[in-house]
Amino acid sequence: GSSGEKCDFETDLCKALHELHLQSQWIRRNGQSGMGPPYSDRNGNDSAYFLSLSSKMKSSSATLRTNVFLPTDEEHVCQITFHYWIGQMSGPLTVGLQKHSEDTITNIWQVSGELKNQWKANTITINSSEKYEV
Repeated sequence: GSSGEKCDFETDLCKALHELHLQSQWIRRNGQSGMGPPYSDRNGNDSAYFLSLSSKMKSSSATLRTNVFLPTDEEHVCQITFHYWIGQMSGPLTVGLQKHSEDTITNIWQVSGELKNQWKANTITINSSEKYEV
C-alpha cells in the first residue's frame, strides 16, 4: 500500500502477518541466539531480530501468511519488499497469492539454488481485483 508500512520483528511479529498462522517452526530471533547463521540481520546488526526456521524443520516446509489485503487498482498498487536468507540446507522459497474467491494458492515468485548464506532483497508487485492474502 501507499502507507509503506515497515515490518522488522524488533518488538513482535509485524502487523502484516497472522499471529495465529505463526506455526511453531518459525522463531523470532537475532544473530546472538546461538542458533547458527545468519549471525546478523541484513544491516550487519547482530542484535536485530528476524524470523528464522527452527533447525529441526530441515525436511518439511513452513508457511507465513499475511492478513487480508484490500483489492488493488490504478491508485492502490501493492508492492511488497522483503529480505531473505537461504542457508546451505534450505529448499526453495516461494511467494504465493490467495484470492478470496479461490481455494488455491497461486505461486507468484520462487527462488532456489542461488547464492547461499547471504541476505538478498526482492520486491513483488501484486494486482488483485478482490481481497487477498500473500
